[in-house]
Amino acid sequence: MIKMSIEEVRVGDFAEIEKTMTLEMVRSFAAISEDFNPVHLDKDYAEQSRYKRQIIHGLMATSLFSGLFGTRLPGEGCVYKSQNIRFKRAISIGDTVTARVEVAGVDVEGKVIAFKTRCLVNGKVMIDGEAEIFIP
Repeated sequence: MIKMSIEEVRVGDFAEIEKTMTLEMVRSFAAISEDFNPVHLDKDYAEQSRYKRQIIHGLMATSLFSGLFGTRLPGEGCVYKSQNIRFKRAISIGDTVTARVEVAGVDVEGKVIAFKTRCLVNGKVMIDGEAEIFIP
């Protein structure tokens, strides 16, 4: 696990992870979040929806940001201050999501790092937003 000091962090630094979203993961996330919407869990229902297929919970994909912050950039000890999210496209079960966080600003005195956050599938932006992280 990485632990960066705020003085080490530079605008443009980034970290990313790829993860293929499975039905088992969706079921687990539904159990944790209590979101049992059939568009995520029922294939027949989902095929009749506006998406025409089963989709994952959007927050399931954005939760990858938390892992990146806590283990890669800036690493150990950081805590979320805020997260803005814009859902651009639905992510399907079976899609491989690339979650990417990129440093957009560093407030050394306040010990806050601002990030651009994105989830992509096959190079297309599915989710974007901004986050702020407190660093110890």
